Amino acid sequence: MSEFLKRLLSSIILIPLIFYVLISGTFLFNIFILICFLIANYEWYILSKDKIYSFFGYIFITISFYTFFKLKNDFDLGLIILILLICISTDIGGYLFGKIFKGPKLTKFSPKKTYTGMIGSFLLPIFLLFIFSFLSFAFNGLYNFNFEILIFTLLLSAVSQLGDIFISYFKRLAKIKDTGNIIPGHGGLLDRIDGMIFAIPFSYILIKNNFFQII
Repeated sequence: MSEFLKRLLSSIILIPLIFYVLISGTFLFNIFILICFLIANYEWYILSKDKIYSFFGYIFITISFYTFFKLKNDFDLGLIILILLICISTDIGGYLFGKIFKGPKLTKFSPKKTYTGMIGSFLLPIFLLFIFSFLSFAFNGLYNFNFEILIFTLLLSAVSQLGDIFISYFKRLAKIKDTGNIIPGHGGLLDRIDGMIFAIPFSYILIKNNFFQII
């Protein structure tokens, strides 16, 4: 329960902070992204030092942060908000459903992940986006929930979950539980953005190549 409360309080503080930085302007956003980029690379160094695959991780993290920067500058702010909402609710849905319903393990790479958690990771983003579509006036008509949004959400949620499992695999290789301890109840920065660093480049490719017309 103590761990859950730490996680909850950290989320209550961090999620509004992230959206404030996104909305506030370019300078603060660039500083925030730079700090996160440096922390993510440091944690990857701890996770993968002296390993042959270490260099490729730095390249991938750089590409991921660059595409996040491009999304922010090339597209409407609403798109970034939509992508982050999907990734964050994917993570929360998996955690809550896994804790409440438990069930069989999804993968040996990440013992806490269950099939019920995976279902929750798909359901919560869809539910939230469906609710937000009815409250779209609060987002100045940001988007309408439709079949295209549904498919985009499912794809992004799947990639986010795969990113989570992927980083869990490297944590298992390194025989560590968390990538760091910077966020109480969550662990390191990579523990929290593991799904995002995969989902963001994936979404950029989809949007840039006009596979989806979301915003």
